[in-house]
Amino acid sequence: MSLDKKQFASDNYAPVAPEAWEALKRANSGHAGAYGVDRWTDRAVDMLKQVFEIDCSVYFVFNGTAANALALASMCQPFNSIICHELAHIQTDECGAPEMFTGGAKLLTIGGDQGKLSTSELEAAASSRKSDVHWSRPAALSVTQGTEMGTLYSVEELAAIVDIARRNGLGIHMDGARFANAVGALDVAPREISSKIGIDVLSLGGTKLGNPMGDVLLFFNPVLAKNFQYRRKQAGQLASKMRFLSAPWIGMLEDGAWLRHARHANTMAQLLAAEISGIVGVEILMPVQVNAVFARMPKTVINQMHDLGWVFYTFIGDDGVRLMCSWDTLESDIEEFSSSLRACMDAVL
Repeated sequence: MSLDKKQFASDNYAPVAPEAWEALKRANSGHAGAYGVDRWTDRAVDMLKQVFEIDCSVYFVFNGTAANALALASMCQPFNSIICHELAHIQTDECGAPEMFTGGAKLLTIGGDQGKLSTSELEAAASSRKSDVHWSRPAALSVTQGTEMGTLYSVEELAAIVDIARRNGLGIHMDGARFANAVGALDVAPREISSKIGIDVLSLGGTKLGNPMGDVLLFFNPVLAKNFQYRRKQAGQLASKMRFLSAPWIGMLEDGAWLRHARHANTMAQLLAAEISGIVGVEILMPVQVNAVFARMPKTVINQMHDLGWVFYTFIGDDGVRLMCSWDTLESDIEEFSSSLRACMDAVL
């Protein structure tokens, strides 16, 4: 699908950020060791440890689905279960990958407003005392920051969730596909909402951030990292030319571009929400806390906008849409989208 204008369907639609692109080009020179035995991978690993202020195990993989599924596989036996939100990406958008890579572990979904785990439901699910062989005993919790609904857990909310998980012996995985957006929005050090608060494994998103491909797993719990290199290889996630997965991270991290771009995307989402909320017939459905805007508008208007070439997804019913901003979203893009939306709305009212 070739598009003639900026889109709000997904931050995956955006091109590669210039810092990542330049770092990739610099790595494309001469021969280098394969399978991660190269200076770019070593440098990227060191930089990630510095950014998170911890000596952790770092593994690059091709995408977020693999990162999430393999992280959870390191925590579970096939007969266990994994607690997650009912809207979590591992439940709704990963085609059974967590179940496959864990060898059969069950996803145990719970609810919670605005895409965030309900602490009462988590407590009930995690503390179930059923212990016979007919029960898939919970072994892990997966929490998404920022959530699938574009909302954020505060540091205090995360601490409460981690406390419940820890008291009940659960390993804790964080799906951080948009972790950079969360760090930028909360204005905290990365460790404050990851290792320091008790997260065992973080799936840190790179592609939505502006990298050409590749996410990275940060194991803050060294026990869970044991033998992970074999799990990654078996899953087909060990890149032979690893420098081309790791080098873009150098470009994004070395001068803070990863957070600069994330904050920009967040700011553009705030601007987009402000622009379209002033249009009669449009309702903002969720707090705008990272780079996503959820809004309700008539189905006829959605269809008209699609006919005009605007691409975005319908996420809640048939009239609730998700609009994503990215590192390259401009105010002029928002103005053009809002102008189209206003014209379509005027035509039906």
